[in-house]
Amino acid sequence: MRQRSSLMFEKPSMEIPDAVRDVAERNVAQTRAAYGQFMEMARKAQEMMTKSQGAMATSAIEVQARAMGFAEQNIEANFKLATELARARDLKEFFDIQTRHAQSQMQAYTHQAQELGRMMTEAAQKAQPKSKI
Repeated sequence: MRQRSSLMFEKPSMEIPDAVRDVAERNVAQTRAAYGQFMEMARKAQEMMTKSQGAMATSAIEVQARAMGFAEQNIEANFKLATELARARDLKEFFDIQTRHAQSQMQAYTHQAQELGRMMTEAAQKAQPKSKI
């Protein structure tokens, strides 16, 4: 009787089967490959637009390039998250990974917003006509 009652209070093992992790890892790899193709096309389109619109302000091009770089960083961080989650052995590890990622991304988003804000302010200042005093 004693042994049975102790089993009732044990935490259940919520282990994720190897087959499920393997499928998840393959899906992440396929998605990453598709993303790579998309980003290459986006870069080529951006280059064509930049070349064809010579009148576009240099500042706007710099802001656009920086924003694109941040988007790539964020997507890469999410691919890393998906890969780590696919390899998680149990629910505790799964939630620990997710928590660390959320904290890291909040810091990254804060930095990125500050950087883009600074760049936009500088671009606006450059666009202001200089007064002749």
